[in-house]
Amino acid sequence: MRATERVTVGRTDVVVTRLGLGLAPIGGMFDAVGDDVAHATVAAAWDLGLRSFDTAPLYGCGLSERRAGAVLAGKPRDQFTLSTKVGRLLVPDGGDRQEFWAEPTDLAPRFDFSAAGVRRSHAESLARMGLDRIDIAHIHDPDDHLAEAVAGAYPALAQLRAAGEIGAVGAGMNQAPALVELARTGDFDCFMLAGRYTLLDQSGLDELLPLCQERGISVLAAGVYNSGLLADPRPGAPYDYAPADQALLDRATAIRSVCERHGVPLRAAAIQFPFGHPAVASVVVGARNPDQVADNVAMVEWEVPEALWADLKAEGLLPKEVPTP
Repeated sequence: MRATERVTVGRTDVVVTRLGLGLAPIGGMFDAVGDDVAHATVAAAWDLGLRSFDTAPLYGCGLSERRAGAVLAGKPRDQFTLSTKVGRLLVPDGGDRQEFWAEPTDLAPRFDFSAAGVRRSHAESLARMGLDRIDIAHIHDPDDHLAEAVAGAYPALAQLRAAGEIGAVGAGMNQAPALVELARTGDFDCFMLAGRYTLLDQSGLDELLPLCQERGISVLAAGVYNSGLLADPRPGAPYDYAPADQALLDRATAIRSVCERHGVPLRAAAIQFPFGHPAVASVVVGARNPDQVADNVAMVEWEVPEALWADLKAEGLLPKEVPTP
């Protein structure tokens, strides 16, 4: 597969590359990045032919959006697809601070899934990025606010889509059941599913992915490394933002051993696995420097033999019914 291959999102005219660049890391996730490296990271993705970029107000409390916009505002607007998110406003007294943003600003997120909050978030994101259009707007982490998201955020985004101000309506979460509920209550074009369709966790396959395939909703698979365990399984490696327990570490290590027998980096298997399901349009992977962008591209394009997937199933490391590339 080519990382730069383009596919459409749902039933829209929005087009994404098979590999998208996740921009949480350039917001200073876990460690400071700085403007220069952040800008170079986005530019490297562009130079390698990636044309899908995903950010959010939450990422670095606006830093990610500003840094992305500093590069993308100078590119031809019809040549890239940008997604950002709604559901959090950045305000001086926001209460949704997260400790892993290493470059603090004078603002912090506050949950707001109201229609007015969504319209304000959309306008403020455009201003931060210096752009006149967002292609995909995702409702971000409405786990504990699902009713408000359905009553407020979704209708506001649907109106923006109808007015041509955004191209597609989505939602991004680290769980599948709430996305299933959203799929059944609204006309969504895509979902960003983080960490729930990976070599270690296929819970997205239980109901969400078949439903998305049935309804023409594209899945953008994120968190394919489960925060790092599937990139480098070692004691203390993170799984969903916390140190992995021994059972998960052992499983990831066993998967890596199968990959090594076939001469395939574990990262390549992890980044390509979601493409086995036809509902998955794109995989979105973060990078904090240009070298990581280049590595992500190489892993998407690494040749993975069918025998590797067969061996993972034969050794009980993947369920037999899971589709593979």
